[in-house]
Amino acid sequence: MKSGVNMLSIALVLALALLGMSSLFTVDQRQHAIVFQLGEVMDVISEPGLYVKWPLIQNVRYFDKRILTLDTPEPDRFMTSEKKNVLVDSFVKWRIIDPKLFYISVAGDEALAQVRLSQAINAGLREEFGKRTVHEVVSGERDRIMELMRAKADQDARKIGVQIVDVRVKRVELPTQVSTPVYQRMEAERKRVANELRSEGAAEAEKIKADADKQREIIVAEAYREAQEVMGEGDAKAVAIYASAFNQNPEFYAFYRSLEAYRNTFKSGKDLIVVEPNSDFFKYMRSLGRAGDKVPNF
Repeated sequence: MKSGVNMLSIALVLALALLGMSSLFTVDQRQHAIVFQLGEVMDVISEPGLYVKWPLIQNVRYFDKRILTLDTPEPDRFMTSEKKNVLVDSFVKWRIIDPKLFYISVAGDEALAQVRLSQAINAGLREEFGKRTVHEVVSGERDRIMELMRAKADQDARKIGVQIVDVRVKRVELPTQVSTPVYQRMEAERKRVANELRSEGAAEAEKIKADADKQREIIVAEAYREAQEVMGEGDAKAVAIYASAFNQNPEFYAFYRSLEAYRNTFKSGKDLIVVEPNSDFFKYMRSLGRAGDKVPNF
């Protein structure tokens, strides 16, 4: 009898212990918690700690409080204002800020919430890319597109208890059938610019060369003019000196000129000259060769 009572007491204690344990639950700092009573939302807990619930009739469901990432597995195809297709690879950072609204809107299913967010982001990007050219979406207004998308997507996401933290466009590429002719046009444009620069460089080089030639001609002409002036002045001074010297003794000058002529004429032993015997060239030779002639008195 006593053993039966003891077993019943132990079972009762164990049941109470299990019941007490099932009435306690903890909320992590990385989580939101919703307390349900018979399927109805009774309380939303966002602060970490130890909490109590009614066992059996209440249950708790947890939702991630951290920033989550929605990353598209494959790039999406959008059309620009130029009617050109581009492949866009993007991702979204989001988090749950209203667990109750999140549960009511998407039944607390993160996958369903990501589908909703993906549709909103895709529609927004399609609209923004349709307003811009390829150049603008690649570099010119890329940051502005991401900021506009974040604001628009956040406004829509608030309806399901979600905040959009950031929207980023990782990559914008052209499809292969579009990128090849685009690259070819870019290459042709670069070659055209290079040829223009080469032509401009050649023209500038010719201009510099012509200017240098002109300056050289001017310098040479100036130098020649100055040289002629100096030579003229020198010749004038030489003539004046010669004239002054010759006027002092004309006979000596004539004799000196004859000696210079003899020396230049008979410099080589093989030189031959044919002149008349009575030529003035032999004036002083004839006068010195006659008997009794004297050397001129200078």
